[in-house]
Amino acid sequence: MKCTVTAKESGLVNADILVQFFSKKEMKRDAGKVLAGLGVVASPDGDFKASAGEIAMLYRQASGKEASRVILAGVGEGKTAEDYRKAADSVARKTVDLHLGVLALDCSPIDDWAKQSKQKPEELAAILVEGVLSGAYRFDRLKSGKLDKEETKEDKPKNIEELVLAGCGSRLEAIEKGAGKGMIIGACQNRARDLVNLPGNHLSAEDLAEAAIEAGKRGGFEVTVFDKKKIVELGMGGLLAVNKGSEQPPTFVILDYKPKGKAKKTIALVGKGVTFDSGGISLKPAQGMDEMKSDMSGAAVVIAAIEAAASLGLPLRVVGLVPATDNMPGGSAQKPGDVITTMSGITVEVGNTDAEGRLILADALFYAKKEYNPDVIIDLATLTGACIVALGNSVAGLFSNDEKLAESIFEAGQSSGEKVWRLPLWDEYDELIKSDVADVHNTGGRGAGTITAAKFLEKFIDGHKHWAHIDIAGPAFWAKGGSKTPGATGFGVRLLLDLLKGWS
Repeated sequence: MKCTVTAKESGLVNADILVQFFSKKEMKRDAGKVLAGLGVVASPDGDFKASAGEIAMLYRQASGKEASRVILAGVGEGKTAEDYRKAADSVARKTVDLHLGVLALDCSPIDDWAKQSKQKPEELAAILVEGVLSGAYRFDRLKSGKLDKEETKEDKPKNIEELVLAGCGSRLEAIEKGAGKGMIIGACQNRARDLVNLPGNHLSAEDLAEAAIEAGKRGGFEVTVFDKKKIVELGMGGLLAVNKGSEQPPTFVILDYKPKGKAKKTIALVGKGVTFDSGGISLKPAQGMDEMKSDMSGAAVVIAAIEAAASLGLPLRVVGLVPATDNMPGGSAQKPGDVITTMSGITVEVGNTDAEGRLILADALFYAKKEYNPDVIIDLATLTGACIVALGNSVAGLFSNDEKLAESIFEAGQSSGEKVWRLPLWDEYDELIKSDVADVHNTGGRGAGTITAAKFLEKFIDGHKHWAHIDIAGPAFWAKGGSKTPGATGFGVRLLLDLLKGWS
């Protein structure tokens, strides 16, 4: 998608659709005048409430290539960045559904929006562009088009080809800068969604490593891939145990972005990379198992966030660690009751082979501390169904041994719209994962499942004082139905970037 920023009045630009954003207050006060000025032939009367993400299509008499379609996009109270992101997302989805190629947004009121939302014009421009890229996203790379002639007509755009931010006036430079950032962040988040949406037969651990290499080429940072031989040499017993039932070898991927100048901090990001999770010998139910292609969402988010951080030139060293494998019930697969030795030397009783993510993260967390001793370690994983039971599908679970770090992540969740909620790491929960035959058990029974998983991970950070675990099981992937595009969401990319920018 091309993005153009212009001072030209929005009603005069060449476009297929022109978008006017309104808050509830502005809808009552200004809509009539604005629409009359555009030559709109009808108004929505009281049908359009301007709720965040609500849209209404109107028409006007237009000349030449000016837009005859006008979308009213509601931003609710217009007090948060998420209000504008939701509106832009809805507009983009409608534009794609109509097979229209050029979308124009009227940005002339951006100073008013900035005042309402307490954002800078540059930040709002980035948010609008991110929203459009998110709403325009479609995962169709595996469709041949042979059975759906209507959707593949050559005279209809398959997606938005150009986004025009119009009416920018004196804010042209700031909006251009913000739009550029929004294009980077939105594109990286959509690449994460692409990876997560790929089915298991199209994304092995080696394929995921190749995707990281490509991200490194685009972002200009170093990527190192450890093969199975190297993983064995390092003694990564957790990763190797999960991989035992697979015919595909595991990988351990290191992404290392170093800024041009001195780095203010070194941040380690660890992402769970289970490319397909059958549950192993502790087999999952058949219903919904197809969605377990999404069990590498944490890895995809880490890869995308580091590419975006590098492309934005953030003054931080950001190291990404991605342990990757599928979890299959082959004849040589690990079995319930097995005792394995992780890279740290800690032994684990495997009570359930479907609690595999924590085993591969255990090796990665220990490696992060041992090799880099970073200022901060953060891991992201679709780790537990228990987190969905506790928090639902819209919010991620947050755990941390550092109050200040937890507060920073919570604030980044609020600003990015990717919300988190903190859960405890009290010592009492250690009792639930005690083992009679090993140092620790990989499951803790039915109660407090998301907490016991975090407590398990805590044992492998080797005493690091600034660690956080984010369980993204709920918001990482949306099933069909509802108002959101089904499939991968890329949840966590914006969260991490807002956090990293806060440290910059």
